[in-house]
Amino acid sequence: MPQPQPVGSVEERGWGRTPQGEAVTLFTLSLPNGIQASLTDHGGVLVRLLTPDRDGNLGDIVLGYGTPEPYFDRATASFFGALIGRYGNRIAGGRFTLDGQNYRLARNNGPNALHGGERGFDQRLWQGEASVGPEGPQVVFARVSPDGEEGYPGILTVRVTYTLRPEGALQIDYAATTDAPTVLNLTNHSYWNLSGDARRDILGHRLTLAADHFTPVDQTLIPTGERRAVAGTPFDFRTAQPIGARVDMGDEGLRFTGGYDHNFVLRGGGGPAALLHDPVSGRRLTVHTDQPGMQVYSGNFLDGSLVGKGGQRYGHRWAVCLETQHFPDSPNQPDFPSTVLRPGERFMSRTVYSFSAE
Repeated sequence: MPQPQPVGSVEERGWGRTPQGEAVTLFTLSLPNGIQASLTDHGGVLVRLLTPDRDGNLGDIVLGYGTPEPYFDRATASFFGALIGRYGNRIAGGRFTLDGQNYRLARNNGPNALHGGERGFDQRLWQGEASVGPEGPQVVFARVSPDGEEGYPGILTVRVTYTLRPEGALQIDYAATTDAPTVLNLTNHSYWNLSGDARRDILGHRLTLAADHFTPVDQTLIPTGERRAVAGTPFDFRTAQPIGARVDMGDEGLRFTGGYDHNFVLRGGGGPAALLHDPVSGRRLTVHTDQPGMQVYSGNFLDGSLVGKGGQRYGHRWAVCLETQHFPDSPNQPDFPSTVLRPGERFMSRTVYSFSAE
């Protein structure tokens, strides 16, 4: 029986140096149909993702920069395309208790900890290794996070694999082990704009979520602990709705966040967790995940001050993030799915972003 043949190709090239003098590499994964993903070992960032529209024209569907320097500063990086850890989303008061031990984290988002601290995984250099196989071109980013980094306990060993699958999908596989009890919530923070090369805002994009409930937040954007039904609220995306249709309604939760910036409780069951469709370009993004939640963020804090690839200025609500994850503040919320990882356990998770056009 003939052996399956490798599909696609990988190009590696130097992409500048960090402020600490570390050499940065850009990996470009390509398929024969023209779909292409570029990723860098600084922050495990998805820099560029080319997919076709309904007429076959390729366009970049993620926000970001064409040079490495803006990614080295959180003020400009804005988590565009980044790997987030150790803990994605917010932890109330920058503190949690695990096995009777209190831990303090940097409070880098008002009174709370956000996305791993002041120098989270998005600001670290990963070890990258690329290859091409029958499942498509891939790059593995590996890193050992030392005990106490950003206040988190345990030596954490992490591997994140990006695979560009031949059918037209970007698969992200997360794996981690620890030598001491810790908490973990890994995600990717890509900003999606299916217009191609960010031609317009995403208010006309139509979003469907497999979520009957969401987790409301207080004024500091920490979940209250409630799982509230989406029925009869602006958070009801059980059928396709334009993101802009209800984003400015007078709902208290939307006022706190300035738009959508909420965790949705996913139904599970193996079906799509989310569908995002741009009626103008015809592009469609389908998300499958084994995670229990998805943070939907409608680019509320983009204000036109950041100039990205091709000189495009990223205005208000110029993208939407679909962050597959465990729930925010789970270490302090006993009724939420646990994010505790213990020695002898192996954290594994998979999210797949599939591309099509109609």
